[in-house]
Amino acid sequence: MFLDNYHYLKNKEIYISILLFLFSFFSRIPVIILFGDTSLEYEWLYLVSNLIEHGQLVYQTFDNGFLLPNLWMPPLYAYYLYIFSFFNLENQNYIFLVLVTQIVLASISVIIFYKINKLFFSRKISFFSSLIFSLFPLHLYACSQISSISLQTFLSIFFIYFFLQITNKKDLLSVIYFSITAGLLILLRGEFWFIFLLTLLYLFLFLKIKMKKILLIASISLIITSPYLIRNFLIFEKITVLQSLGYNLWKGNHPLAKENSIVEGVETTNENILEQIDALKIDKYYRIKWDGFFLDLAIKNLKEDPPGHLIFYFKKITSYIFINFRSHDPRYWNPLHFIPLLLFGITSLIGIILSDKKSRQLNYLILLFFVNVGIFSTFSIMPRYKLVILPLQIIFTNVLIKRIKEKFFNRGKNN
Repeated sequence: MFLDNYHYLKNKEIYISILLFLFSFFSRIPVIILFGDTSLEYEWLYLVSNLIEHGQLVYQTFDNGFLLPNLWMPPLYAYYLYIFSFFNLENQNYIFLVLVTQIVLASISVIIFYKINKLFFSRKISFFSSLIFSLFPLHLYACSQISSISLQTFLSIFFIYFFLQITNKKDLLSVIYFSITAGLLILLRGEFWFIFLLTLLYLFLFLKIKMKKILLIASISLIITSPYLIRNFLIFEKITVLQSLGYNLWKGNHPLAKENSIVEGVETTNENILEQIDALKIDKYYRIKWDGFFLDLAIKNLKEDPPGHLIFYFKKITSYIFINFRSHDPRYWNPLHFIPLLLFGITSLIGIILSDKKSRQLNYLILLFFVNVGIFSTFSIMPRYKLVILPLQIIFTNVLIKRIKEKFFNRGKNN
């Protein structure tokens, strides 16, 4: 009898996983057909084209033929796009193939998201919240764009899943998968090294993971990132994945950003900034000096008006958790887009307040939520960044739903 029930439940979980995958996959096909990108543009065009033509990860070229090695963009998504160039497809078919693989990644992430929710909630809540995650407009749209956010969402979901696995089972395989995922995320997002270090500290202090296992996680992640770290050390004599802190800090904290939420391209309209940029010596250290220039500029801006920037910082937090009330993009105000964002922003905060503070796992998810909010609000916030915290917002909305169900519905049954 026990074995029969076990096989029944196991088969049911397999059916649910297949259903979630197929539902997520086929619901995204029309999206990439109607709204999908048709070519590489901007930074991804430069990086992939130079990988194909020169065999080097180069972001910028100069009139004298100097190829500036990339230290500006995290490398992982560029290499992800580069892999598909080996199929020798025409441009339109190449882009379509990339977008289809992003659909596959999104569909797998929905299954993993379901498994994460099952650790805390009932099968029914987990299933329907996974459908919501799958159909969330921002998540649907992301797979149709040539953007690293799809890969980041996929890896972030796995990072959370394997974190929960190593705190539950503590098996070696989960530790290895967790470490590899962390290493890939460091190569994908510049800020993730801070989250990773904070996670290791949390595992050691609050979940009592042994130091030898912490060192194993750190070592495997270092192995994943080491080829690119060695590459940058040999070229720039600096151990780093990228050098863009200064510009990103300035981009989210210059005077026009405070006034109009303008975050990009302002340097091209400011003659004084352009003159100082043009004066920089063009060599392999150009981007380091370029970023240092903007770091000094950002610090100067922050010092000139600390109260104003502090207020602006909290405004960015509000816009990131809820919605950006100052957005000038008419597409942003489509009810299918902004109403779900606002709703889950509200319900997730209530869920965080009501969550079980004795649960070290939920406490970590709360920490992860606020660390992401704090990091992105320090710099500039693009609409797609919302996807980084969306899974966490849905999880904490489930906490609220679970509490409501326990308080009102379960009590009625007991009575």
